[in-house]
Amino acid sequence: MFSLPSQGNPLMISFTVRISFSPEDRAEIAEILRALTLASRQEPGCVSYTPHSVYGDPDTIVIYEQYKDKEALEAHQHSEHFQRYAVGGLYQRMRERAREDLVALV
Repeated sequence: MFSLPSQGNPLMISFTVRISFSPEDRAEIAEILRALTLASRQEPGCVSYTPHSVYGDPDTIVIYEQYKDKEALEAHQHSEHFQRYAVGGLYQRMRERAREDLVALV
């Protein structure tokens, strides 16, 4: 686990998810990410949801996610769009997945 910062909002949840896919899935993954991102950004507890492709590695995606608290993250993970697009889409096509929890320094 990580230690909470002494300043800022200690309840805020921030992390990145790095996922790699096969080249043949690239177009489908882009469409899934568009739908997942648009829906996730509408959640009241979602502060930021930004997928990035990795420069020089178009088959690796890094998603920066930030939620106002643990309950907001749990609501995201249980949402219909997360179950449909992440669990039923991204997770079914991914080759590797890693999550890194972040702690704001300032």
